[in-house]
Amino acid sequence: MQFEGFSEEESKELSKAGIIVGTLEQIKGWARSNSLWPLTFATACCGIEMMGTGAANYDLDRFGIIFRASPRQADCIIIAGTITKKMAPILKRLYDQMPEPKWVVAMGSCATAGGPYVRAYSVVKGADQVIPVDVYIPGCPPSPPALIYGLNKLQDKIRLEAKGKKVR
Repeated sequence: MQFEGFSEEESKELSKAGIIVGTLEQIKGWARSNSLWPLTFATACCGIEMMGTGAANYDLDRFGIIFRASPRQADCIIIAGTITKKMAPILKRLYDQMPEPKWVVAMGSCATAGGPYVRAYSVVKGADQVIPVDVYIPGCPPSPPALIYGLNKLQDKIRLEAKGKKVR
């Protein structure tokens, strides 16, 4: 492994000693990605799958992901279920109350595109109509492994952004 700014010999010596070299931004990105505290916004059947993911069988705690009930303590929001036009301002307010940096996960077909209710007058056609979404998890409802995969992709995105790479 070649460390930036070090000779090949110095890099080998650092690797043998078990020393990791990185910028402060990379270390902050690593810490942020391994300690996500998502705010739960569960309005439908996807919420049951999200609760199952946090339970003993799948245990999100092993990834450093601990659900929070307050937007002021959360750095990520998982939108699980249908968003109605009446709920959209509340979702926006919760998002605005979250501290920076913050990320959004849209879980299920209702949160990503309106789902089977897309033609209803009262349904928002995706969470991205209200707030910016970082990760979309498809399915109706998505399984716990799909949610874990989506959260792992969010962790990868956070680490890449910390290295200065723009991720869409």
